[in-house]
Parts: sequence; C-alpha cells; structure tokens
Amino acid sequence: MWVAVGFVVVLLVVLLFKNVFGSSGPSPFDFDSREPLKPMVLDRKEKNKVLKQGFLASKVPQDLDAIVIGSGVGGLGVAALLAKVGKKVLVLEQHDRAGGCCHTFSEKGFEFDVGIHYIGDMLENEMFRCIVDQMTNGQLQWEAMDNPYDEVVLGPPENRRVYHIYSGEDRFAQELKKCFPGEEKAIDEFMRLIKKCGQGIWFMAVLKLIPSPVAKFLVYSGLINRLSYFFRYGTRSLAEVVNGLTQNKDLRAVFCYIFGTYGKPPKEASFSMHSLLLCHFMPGAWYPKGGASEIAFHMIPVIEKAGGAVLVRAPVNRILLNDAKEAIGVSVMKGHEEVHVHAPIVISDAGIFNTYQQLLPKEVQAMSAIQKQLSLVKHGDGALSVFLGLDGTKEELGLEAKNYWIYTENDLDALMEGYMKGDRDEALKSLPLVFLASPSAKDSTWEQRKPGKSTLTVVSFASYSWFEEWKDDKVKNRGADYKELKETLINSLLEVVYQIFPKTKNKIEYMDAGTPITNQHYLASPKGEIYGADHDTSRFSTDVCISMRPQTPIKNLYLTGQDVFLCGFAGALAGAMLCGSAVLNRNLYVDVFNLCRKLKQAKKKTQ
Repeated sequence: MWVAVGFVVVLLVVLLFKNVFGSSGPSPFDFDSREPLKPMVLDRKEKNKVLKQGFLASKVPQDLDAIVIGSGVGGLGVAALLAKVGKKVLVLEQHDRAGGCCHTFSEKGFEFDVGIHYIGDMLENEMFRCIVDQMTNGQLQWEAMDNPYDEVVLGPPENRRVYHIYSGEDRFAQELKKCFPGEEKAIDEFMRLIKKCGQGIWFMAVLKLIPSPVAKFLVYSGLINRLSYFFRYGTRSLAEVVNGLTQNKDLRAVFCYIFGTYGKPPKEASFSMHSLLLCHFMPGAWYPKGGASEIAFHMIPVIEKAGGAVLVRAPVNRILLNDAKEAIGVSVMKGHEEVHVHAPIVISDAGIFNTYQQLLPKEVQAMSAIQKQLSLVKHGDGALSVFLGLDGTKEELGLEAKNYWIYTENDLDALMEGYMKGDRDEALKSLPLVFLASPSAKDSTWEQRKPGKSTLTVVSFASYSWFEEWKDDKVKNRGADYKELKETLINSLLEVVYQIFPKTKNKIEYMDAGTPITNQHYLASPKGEIYGADHDTSRFSTDVCISMRPQTPIKNLYLTGQDVFLCGFAGALAGAMLCGSAVLNRNLYVDVFNLCRKLKQAKKKTQ
C-alpha cells in the first residue's frame, strides 16, 4: 500500500513540476521588451486610426496562426502574448472600436470611460505591472490616485458617516482602528484572513494549468483546501465571515464596501474573492494616463508588429468546425454575407455563454461536456451607468482623483435585496448603491485634451428584466417610455452627485445613462452584465475552478478573459495569461516571475 501511495506522490510531484514549473517553446517574457517612452498621442483622430480599423476581407492577414473573438483585455492580452513569440493573430471586434470594457466614447466634446475606474497593484517591476508593461512595450503609463483612494459613505444625508480607505497594509488597518475604537481585534483578524486568502489565489491558477486529472485529484482528495486559504474560504460568504468578526454594523459595511467591483452583495459574495480585491488595492490605486483607450491603443501595435491585425465592425456569427468537430476558423458577417476566415487556433473572449450558446452549432452545444460547464455558472447582474459632462475644471468643481462608494444605510444585504426585488419604477428613484468618480480628475492629460471641462461617472446595478422589453428596439430610438425611465434614473442620481460635489450644480452640459440593454448592444454581454459569469460563492467551488479552463471540449478552441479566471481588468488579464500558457504549452507565470526577478536585481545594482 505505501509503495502505491509513494508512487502516486512521486507522479504528482513530476506532473506538477512539469506543468507548473517546466516549460517548452518560446516565451513572450524571454527579455524585457519595454522601449523608451514615445510622445503621447492626444489627438483623437490619430488614435482612431489604430482603434477603429474596419473589417474588410482584404485586410485579413494571410497564413494566420490564431483568431481571437473579441477585443476586450482578455482578447487583446492573449493576442499580444502570442504576437510576442512571432504568432500572426487576427482579433475581431463586433463594436466600432477596439477595447471592450476598456473603450471610451465621445459626446458633445466630452470623453467617457465605460469600464476602467481604477486598477490596483501597479508598483513598478511587480508581476502584474510587468505583464502589462511587456504587453504594451512599456508605453502604457499609469497615474497614482489620491490617498485615500476610496471614500465609503454610509447613511442618509442627515446622518452621513464617511470612512477613508487608505493604501498600505499598515495604514489601512490603522485608519480603521481610529474610526472604530474597541474593534482592534476584529480589524486585525480581518486583515490576517484577507492576506491569507489573497496570497492563496495562485493555487487557482495552478488548478487551471495542470492536467485535469491531477487537478481533480488535488480537489477530491481535499489537499487543495489544506494548501490554500483561498479555496478554504472560497465558498464561505463574505457576510458569514465578517458578521463573525464584529457586531458593529458600520464596520461590517466598511469591511464589505468594495463588493461592487465584482457585483455580489455580502451574503452572496465569496470571502476569498473579496479578499483578493482588497489585497489588489492594498499597494494603492492607479488610472491609465490618457484614459482607458490607451490600453488597447498600445496593445494593438504589438499585435500588428508580428503581422496580425485588430479589426472592428466584425461580428463573428459562428465558429467554423471541420467534420471532426475541430475549430478551424470563424464566419464574420459583412452586411448580409458571410466571410470565412481560417486559422488553426480559435480563441474566444466573447464569454462562455456567447461562445457556447451563440457561436457553436446546436448539436455541438448539446455535448455533455459543454452542458456541464454551462450548468456550473450563471449570468451576472446587469449594470447601470450615468455619464455627466461638466463645465469647469476639477479645481473649480471640487473634483478629486478618488472614488466614492455611497450606501443609504449600513445593512448592505438588506439594501440590495430590497432594491433588486423591488418594483422597477420605484427602485430607480432611489438607488441604494452608488459608485461615483471623476475620470477626468484622475488623468493629468485631461486639461490639455479637454480644457475647462470635466466628467463624472456614476455606476450601479439593475435587473436585466427591468429593461428587457426594449432590447430589440433601435439603440438610439427605444421609445418614450424607455427615455422617461432613464430620466428618472438620472434625476435620482443627480441628487447624490450634488450632495457629494455641490459645486457641480448648474454645471452639467451633457448627461446620459446606460442600462443593461446598452451593455448588451455595445459590449455583447448577454444579460447586460459587465463582470461576465456570476461571481457568487458557487463560482469559487473547486469543481467550477477546475472546469472553467482555457481549453474547451472542442479541439483548437480556447477561452480567454474574465470567465476563465476572475472579473475586472486584472482578472481578464489573468485569463489571457492562462490561455496563452495553454496555447503555447508553457507556464507564462513562471516566465514573468523570472523576468520580474531579473528587473528587480538590475534596478538594485543601479541604486
């Protein structure tokens, strides 16, 4: 018996070393590809020459190595990784500009970011920053936000409490202790747990990198829960853990405040997911210099340098399969005609639901392996956005490079449950959760690009069903009832805006709202979600983690982006890293770790 056990252990060690530490083939991180900074392109027309290259069959490169469906950061990221080892990649985007949730749009002289509000963990030569730097040849610049970077606002206007969220592990805890005397033990234990869970995220990547049978052994033997706090707490709700630490309702709310970055209230949220977000922002918060469109703008040239292309207005209507049910390309709708584009590898950044339910033939959708994956996940909640263009500089309007998380009370679960289950028309008159920020105040190039102007963005959540009746109407003409509903939403949120930024009153020159069906149209999100598949506690069960991998049941078809790993910019980028690892048959995380170590050593020598 012990001989057999010993053999299994040795075999596991060999497989883990081969798949987690061993690599073969070229790597996009073989050397530091950062180049000297080039002058920023501030002219919108010049940027659009890169971001808005329309699809034509004549623009499709010959002898493609891969096709990527969707130009979100998961799609552009994996395309850039492949391009860095000489692969010719075509990225196809259904919208009229590249970037996915990282794109921007302009109206009435204002520019608005739709999905990037702030990014954490951007310290120089740390792993996450290193990945982004290499994907953009070091051309994407980042601006540090204020500290505190988040303000948590609890209660109605007549009894409003404001709590400051600072970066830095020590200061984060110290400032909380100042606000909540007598709660030091609860705060220390909270900090210990989020740190343990946040550090354990790497085991999630390991489960997706190693062969499926080995991953299943680690899961079903219980070893993974012993090895990783992330999985130990993955299916425990945020509310359960936090409520066990303190009876102070304001402190509970402050512990839970950032749940809007992944979209689930505390009783449905995974404590591990929440921990990961807090750890992500512990070093600080950053914003892309020049706005969110800079991300795609600097990834596309990397793809083009290897002979690839990023083409927009290119809606993929199906994935092409051969008789053996292997992916061999895609079909793009050009007007009423199909244009077939072939490649040996097809990668989808369209999300698991679009990929499996919209792009594959019915008989392939019915495969048990595909149905099993679909049964493990569900759609996330829909998102609302309000965009405000203002007359005045950030100084004149009192705007700052920070965010406000505004809750009408401190029982966050009761607030969200009452809102999401309430009557639509009444619910939209008083949103219980409001995220409020000024993108223009975070960007040092803004005043040069848009002098004397400013912007505010407001984000919240809503049920897709509230707006579903208008989903098939023309996007710019959905009818008077829909317009009235949006006006109700905007007016209710303006009251909140004026309370936080009173100087903005009578300064609004442009305002509009985006609903879940807006997201459905522009982002191709099936139910208006912005975070992909739902991030409730079930998403973090070990069964889901080992099932949601870059490899699909269809040979030569891969998934990338948020649904492969986690939501947000960092999560989608991790999905790209995992997908790149699968396609290139090497562990890219080990490669980037080694590069980071070299860069740190080189910097240390020069000091």
